[in-house]
Amino acid sequence: MTPTLVRHHGQTDPSAPMDPGTRARDWAEIQERMLAPLYEAVYDRLEVGAGTRMLSLGCGSGLALLIAAARGARVTGVDTDRERLDLARERLLPEAAWDGGPDPAPAGPPQLFAGDPSAVAPADGVPYNLLTVFSPIGCSAGDSEGLLPALESALPLLARGSSVVLTGWGPPERCATAAVLRVAARLTDGARTPRAGGWRPARRDDLEDVAFRAGLNPNGSGRVACPFGYADLDSAVRGLLSTRLFDAAVRATDRFQVEKEVAEALHPHRRQDGTVWMPNVFRYLVCTS
Repeated sequence: MTPTLVRHHGQTDPSAPMDPGTRARDWAEIQERMLAPLYEAVYDRLEVGAGTRMLSLGCGSGLALLIAAARGARVTGVDTDRERLDLARERLLPEAAWDGGPDPAPAGPPQLFAGDPSAVAPADGVPYNLLTVFSPIGCSAGDSEGLLPALESALPLLARGSSVVLTGWGPPERCATAAVLRVAARLTDGARTPRAGGWRPARRDDLEDVAFRAGLNPNGSGRVACPFGYADLDSAVRGLLSTRLFDAAVRATDRFQVEKEVAEALHPHRRQDGTVWMPNVFRYLVCTS
């Protein structure tokens, strides 16, 4: 079982940038679980289990790794966000000392690495047979460009014919959250700043384009309902800002302005009991390396 990740958040200056540690914990406590149906659907389709040796790019705070490990898979995760990796360590390696390198525990996997995937060669020399990218692309300008170098570094670590899974947002008309994410685009454009990292509508062939450019062979896809549900408006705002999709808007304006406008955009999705509910669809593409 994963330990509960709980921390009381003190009051901070609302115009100041969000503390990276606080944002990472908001991701782990609030937002990451929204993608659990996507993880489960992929694992069911690929029959992830004791014979699976999985490498996860952008593993974040480790929920997808935890679910795969519970099915018997040997899991390795890599990410560039040390705050999220620290939380993954709490979940997956609660007794191990960890300094950003591989888990030194004699049992081997789970392993966690910070930085470039090329350094994540299996300790026993046996190649991975599944590569997952559960950070959904298709809503942030340039996100596919950022993914390609990581894929190129990781693909040589796979056995020939291994499965590679790419994930992305579904069509905007089937994602209620798209209307809220448009706040990021409007605030960024309104400030007349570069759109790097800003939100954009998902396109139909985003995943196929990445697969083609990485030299992968698509052989199946699926769509999964991943509703975003929050206990209250404050949790919804914190969870959405933890996705990083609003970072460009925060840089263009300030955190207070972004939080205010996100809260306003969420009002149509509030229910009578104060909870917030937004149906969404995510896509996955299964490829062969």
